[in-house]
Amino acid sequence: MDKLRAIAGKKLYLLVFLIITGCASIVYKTIDYESLYGSSAPKQRIMTPEQAELYQQEHKVSFYKDIKPILDSRCVSCHGCYDAPCQLKLGSIEGLDRGATKQRVYNSTRLTAADPTRLFIDATDTEGWRKKSFYPVLNERIDTEAANLDNSVLAKLLDLKRLNPQPTSGKLDQDYALAFDRELQCSTIEEFPKYQHDHPKWGMPYAMPGLSLKEENTLKQWLQEGSKVEPLPPLPSQTVNAVAQWEGYFNGSTLKQQLVFRYIYEHLFIGHIHFKNHPDNEFFMLVRSKTAPGQPVEELKSVVPYADPGGKFYYRLRPITETIVDKTHFVYELSDQKMQRYDELFFKPDYQVTALPSYQPEVAANPFEAFIELPLVSRHQFLLDDAQYFVSGFIKGPVCRGQIALDSIRDQFWVVFTKPGQFYPEDTTGFLAKNAQLLALPGQQGNQVGLFAFTKYDDLGKQYLKAKNTYIDQVLPKNKGFGLKIIWDGEGTNQNAALTVFRHLDSATVTQGFIGDTPFTGWVVDYPIFEQLHYMLVAGFNVYGSAGLQIASRTYMDLLRQDAEDNFLRFMPSMQRQIIYNSWYPGFDSLRTAPPLLSTDHPSEVNYQSTDYKKEFFDQIRQKMGKAAGVVDTINRCQQAVCIRADTTPAQQQADSEMRKLAKLKGLELHALSDNILLRVKTGDSKGDLVYTLLIDKAYSNISTMLGENSRREPENDRITIYPGFIGSYPNFYFSVEKEQLGEFVDMIRFAQTEIDIEHLYSKFGIRRTNPEIWQHADWFNEQQKIYRGVEAGLLDMSRYDNL
Repeated sequence: MDKLRAIAGKKLYLLVFLIITGCASIVYKTIDYESLYGSSAPKQRIMTPEQAELYQQEHKVSFYKDIKPILDSRCVSCHGCYDAPCQLKLGSIEGLDRGATKQRVYNSTRLTAADPTRLFIDATDTEGWRKKSFYPVLNERIDTEAANLDNSVLAKLLDLKRLNPQPTSGKLDQDYALAFDRELQCSTIEEFPKYQHDHPKWGMPYAMPGLSLKEENTLKQWLQEGSKVEPLPPLPSQTVNAVAQWEGYFNGSTLKQQLVFRYIYEHLFIGHIHFKNHPDNEFFMLVRSKTAPGQPVEELKSVVPYADPGGKFYYRLRPITETIVDKTHFVYELSDQKMQRYDELFFKPDYQVTALPSYQPEVAANPFEAFIELPLVSRHQFLLDDAQYFVSGFIKGPVCRGQIALDSIRDQFWVVFTKPGQFYPEDTTGFLAKNAQLLALPGQQGNQVGLFAFTKYDDLGKQYLKAKNTYIDQVLPKNKGFGLKIIWDGEGTNQNAALTVFRHLDSATVTQGFIGDTPFTGWVVDYPIFEQLHYMLVAGFNVYGSAGLQIASRTYMDLLRQDAEDNFLRFMPSMQRQIIYNSWYPGFDSLRTAPPLLSTDHPSEVNYQSTDYKKEFFDQIRQKMGKAAGVVDTINRCQQAVCIRADTTPAQQQADSEMRKLAKLKGLELHALSDNILLRVKTGDSKGDLVYTLLIDKAYSNISTMLGENSRREPENDRITIYPGFIGSYPNFYFSVEKEQLGEFVDMIRFAQTEIDIEHLYSKFGIRRTNPEIWQHADWFNEQQKIYRGVEAGLLDMSRYDNL
């Protein structure tokens, strides 16, 4: 009997299993696409000029006129960088045709470096990307209208959104995963039935209103027609001539020229090169190529710019053909004046280059060894001339997700620089040469950085700080200290002399001028700090690197921050230095990686008239710099009865007045606001509407540890900075407020403490993810940014937009 029961039980179990699996197959049915449409292989998307002309005559959809504007305005806002979901980059046909992958770029737990997957570099055609585990989102099977739609992941994601539109008001529910570190679902065409069953609300655009019917139909028609792309027009003759001029200049053959341009390349390789007075949408990358000027660029695939090229190479300017997005966009301008400046800095001084440095990592990764024969003052001035660009390299950069490094800086602080040849006496070069090994950085170990390598570099960094402090004690007379004369003043005109850094959780922005209220801390950056920051966080940082590299870079960043802050403290009254330091780092004995080096033997040479030392120090610097300090901030630091921003209309002055009231809110009064908000002030004329950025400067007890950021938060000490214009690449929210309602808006923020209050604020003035008009607001902000920022503007990213 027991045996019969057991047999019956097994049959019942099998029956239940068959029923369940049968139901599952009814819910979503897998499709054999190969049987339907043949085998898959990459297609030739880019047409010949003759084919493109025929397409135009047949009134077929144009990629550049019809499709790219849709992708740019609705898709690239989330699919434009390393953090693009599934690495699907939609800013170019090369990215779209490459497709997606399940591989992760950001992985803080990997013990060994991953193979890089940089678009345009690590594979040069779609077949190459298929070998690197990228799968298509466009049809790569038989070329029929049915197959072009049915075999396209892109088309199916659009259909899924149309079938399951999101709500048009309120918040999105918990079915939408919105954390930036969420687990991604990267579905191939074969896996799509399961994806649709498991996540019916996850059509594209993800967690945002769908495309208009016209936009969707245009995209589908292009897909049906085979996803063809017309060739790009040739570069204008003016541009061809500029490229030829600069490539000829960069490829000089003397030892001095080779060393100078190696140095310049290693600092410019990451930015967007723009020729002065050329179109605002024309940019280039400075690359190393196997091919000489005049031939197609064949870029070296090195992960770092100082990697051994393995033979003869040439510096080339490769046109940027993908969409310019703000989060990766920082511009370096080339002009006749810039070429003259290079000559003045590097070729007019009398010095000899006796040999070119090795490309061995222990030399190449250390600029204090590799470029020891270049004049120190010239290198320093080169960095200062475009300080905002170089600081943006390690504050903003193309990595797009930098919380590990950025959680070692404050949410808002000011940066000034030492004057070349002033911070140390003339024998600074000798000091740096003697201590070059102490200035070694994690990048010199490349992919071999282990999990505990940070201890080695922490030890080297601490030794350097001690050596530097000893050196200062030796070269400065006992009763002499740091005065304003050693601060670079931008020669009275260069507004790179004073910078403000804003951190937005895992991204940051650098602006010219002193923006916001007097910061909690400040940095005084000397040449070694400047160079170390660049070679650690830009030239030597590999986003595909191991956890060991990330940890070593993060911990070393603490030392560089301390070095810059120690410089700042040396300008404070000697007996106040430790007090100020303690206010920054309570309990530093147990938290800091290195003790402060605050000798009281050298009194400050700054003449203070009050006890508000930080404010007075920066006030005196502003006075010293004049126009180089930028426009006076009359919103956050109004120091008189009436503050009126120069060259403003009555509408702007009225809005500024209300913004000053908002700027006075502090602590828990700011409880309701996201980190980075764009505010549109409506004036009755859309062309005259105003833009303000609202930035929450979050307070922390200290920033000395890698973990437990939330446990160190002090929201009662938060502040807000209001900026008339754009700051930040990732707006967390949009507000749209009539000019006459600004007072009510500010009051609602101040008193929004309960969930009901906050709901009232966002439902009345907020533009939520569910708002059908959010795309129109996004378009308006992007157009306004072009007006405000010109060549510096790029598309804003919506991937961090809050669900409020």
